[in-house]
Amino acid sequence: MSVFRRTALAVAGVLAATSAAVAPALPAAAALPTAAVAIGDSFISGEGAGSYQPVVDASGVAQSFPGWSAPNSNAFFCHRSANASLNQATLPGIQARFNLACSGGRPHDIANPSGARDKGRTVAAQLDQLRAVAQTHDIDLVLVGLGSNNSSFTFGDVAEKCANRFIADAWTGWWEFWAYLNGPVEQEPCTAADLATAAQVSAATAETIAAVRQLLATLDQIDADGQHRVVFQDYTNPLPFDLEQSYWEEDGRQDDRDKFRDLGAERYAAGCPIHRASLAPGHGFSQSLGTIVRSTRDTLAAEFPGDDLVYLNVQHAFDGARLCERAGSPAGALATPIRLQDGPSGVFVTSLAGKDKIDIQRIANTCVSYFQTCQESWHPNAAGHAVLGKCLTGAATTAARTVTCTRQADGTIVTA
Repeated sequence: MSVFRRTALAVAGVLAATSAAVAPALPAAAALPTAAVAIGDSFISGEGAGSYQPVVDASGVAQSFPGWSAPNSNAFFCHRSANASLNQATLPGIQARFNLACSGGRPHDIANPSGARDKGRTVAAQLDQLRAVAQTHDIDLVLVGLGSNNSSFTFGDVAEKCANRFIADAWTGWWEFWAYLNGPVEQEPCTAADLATAAQVSAATAETIAAVRQLLATLDQIDADGQHRVVFQDYTNPLPFDLEQSYWEEDGRQDDRDKFRDLGAERYAAGCPIHRASLAPGHGFSQSLGTIVRSTRDTLAAEFPGDDLVYLNVQHAFDGARLCERAGSPAGALATPIRLQDGPSGVFVTSLAGKDKIDIQRIANTCVSYFQTCQESWHPNAAGHAVLGKCLTGAATTAARTVTCTRQADGTIVTA
């Protein structure tokens, strides 16, 4: 509690005592029930965890599943899951939980309606949704996940780029021209510069800080008792640092040569259609996202010294249980495999074996035209969100301001 707040309470106490001497005491206001709230993007909303709940759109109408061919802007595709980490965490003293996050959410969406930007969803600004919660509840905990989507890059675009390059390389030769709906696809592994340049990370950091600054200022205005913890969670990579050796080669071909369809089908089935050479840049990208989140927390902790702000590092929360880190993937993994549909049918293609390049093009274009058919790919699944819930439990119940959540070799989750 700040000196200013203690002084204000002391003055209020003196005034109350003086008033009591001259007027009858008024009934004490009933305490509001306590609440935990989730703010941010897909890693917070519960994308990939299933059991998606209706979402109230910007006009106040609750949107249930609208069908696979509906516009991706539909509020339902925020994919707020009953299995999201907020709902699986053990949070002592919390009486209600509100998931206001939205898959694909960006810093823009904190103070502005998501639908006001390109590829946004028809939901109100997350701050407006937060104000509505504060009218009926005392907000004691806020889980924030921002940084992976912004004006410079988005997680979905990065994942699509690297997966598409692998698939194109696997099914086509260098002499063949092959294009998706959005143009020709390169066939080289992703590099660090393909994912996010230093300038883009810097811009994304500034954008995220500005949005969260508005969030903290609003919380200080609307929280019933002025006391709340804000947990800034970063991101964990769904893919390993290297693939399990059984995924390196198939039919005598690795992914550093021209055309390797059997290997491509094998990795797709396992959930990891990716060049091995793309893995290291991908983990560098994940570390950059962690830097964005950490910088946001540290910058705003200096600006809001009276606020309780915690950085939650989950980059090693899925160690040993990432896609293709063990034989038999995706079984046992804590993340969803990449899965596509052949048209907005609701039926996921689990095997690309025997498909030719025209089949692959058609299937991949479904994701381009109907993003909701593939947006769950490479996100924490329900078991993954259960792990992130344990991480949140640790961050919500510690005196530390930096918490690292790690998965041990035996599957135990440790926060320190």
